[in-house]
Amino acid sequence: MGYDRQDHYYNKAKREGFRARSSYKLIEIQKKYTIIKPDDSVLDIGCAPGSWLQFVKQRTKGKILGIDLTSIKPIEGVEFIHGDINDKEIQKKIIRKFNIVLSDIAPKTSGMRERDQYISYQLSRESFLIAKKALKPKGNFVVKTFQSQETEKLVKEIKPYFEFVKRYVPQSTREGSKEIFIVALGFKNQ
Repeated sequence: MGYDRQDHYYNKAKREGFRARSSYKLIEIQKKYTIIKPDDSVLDIGCAPGSWLQFVKQRTKGKILGIDLTSIKPIEGVEFIHGDINDKEIQKKIIRKFNIVLSDIAPKTSGMRERDQYISYQLSRESFLIAKKALKPKGNFVVKTFQSQETEKLVKEIKPYFEFVKRYVPQSTREGSKEIFIVALGFKNQ
């Protein structure tokens, strides 16, 4: 049985002007952990279609940068880079100092669960490596990953660099989904 693409959160997103239902995942994370403050600068990795950027724009007057392989419709006051986070030239363009690094990045799924989980882990880990270079001291990092045996490895790798690290599954996550978010607060500049 497949999931309903036009569920409660999909319809709510359309009503409230968000580009995708995924905005509610970030809204829940914000409510629970207050990751974004009014003057924060934010980097959003894997930002297409831009629904997280829309929410971030409501929360901060700081600089906002999104990056993705897929183009997005422009959002006023938001800079966008079309590119691959694994590309060293692209990394040079995005490694600035940010208060927040967000990553809702996901692979194009193949239907082969273990393969998809491993690629998700690689993308999430690359997001973390970028966050280590791009975050200001005390900065916050949120990354999505598909639950797998690599999840614990990623959490262990992230933990020493932050004051607080927690796994979190927002209520707005689709039932049966394997995605979880790692919320890391208080970057320790090592």
